[in-house]
Amino acid sequence: MANKRVLVKFSGEALAGEAGHGIDTQILKYIAEEIKSLVNAGIEVGIVIGGGNIIRGVTAAEDGIIKRTSGDYMGMLATVINGVAMQEACEHTGLQVRMQTAIKMEQIAEPYINRKATRHLEKGRVVIFAAGTGNPFFTTDTAATLRAVEIGAEVIIKATKVDGVYDKDPAKYNDAVKLNELTYDQALQDHIKVMDDTSIALAKDNKLPIIVCDMSIKGNLLDILNGNMNNCSIVR
Repeated sequence: MANKRVLVKFSGEALAGEAGHGIDTQILKYIAEEIKSLVNAGIEVGIVIGGGNIIRGVTAAEDGIIKRTSGDYMGMLATVINGVAMQEACEHTGLQVRMQTAIKMEQIAEPYINRKATRHLEKGRVVIFAAGTGNPFFTTDTAATLRAVEIGAEVIIKATKVDGVYDKDPAKYNDAVKLNELTYDQALQDHIKVMDDTSIALAKDNKLPIIVCDMSIKGNLLDILNGNMNNCSIVR
């Protein structure tokens, strides 16, 4: 297995299930079991989760009552809530987990320290990185790419609701074509939605491959890391 250390990025909406908001504990359990399959295969796993199931900074600041900076900090706190939930779910399956936050809140989690995070990974612990980058105006996609680069991950996996990257939205267009492999420059084109431009540019600068896959396919994460690329797309 080539990829010994990976970072998996989940959207906050993925935790919400059919309700569209909040946290569905059955989805938490499913994700935790998928992560456990990676750990059992000897893979070191870092996780970043968005906060869109609770609040998004951009949305909170839409009408100007809440400033964008404050809205983004609210979004960072939402990722911490999701991180605590994911930590509990992973520990429920028997995994050892540590959560580190980009904003200090010692009663809940460790502050982010790169060397400490790396040591946790080396000991077989799952590390959840929460509170984004700790700065407003940066997405959790960018936070995920940044943490992946910092911990020396060999690949970042964006676990979504679709089985890869398409030339247009497959939910809207029946003639959408799946792109099994594309370059960073192709991914930066406006009509192709992989991650935001900042995160793609960071991945490009550090030659970090981005894999986009369907998280709802059981065993898909492990299959991908074992070389089965049927249900994903790769950007490199």
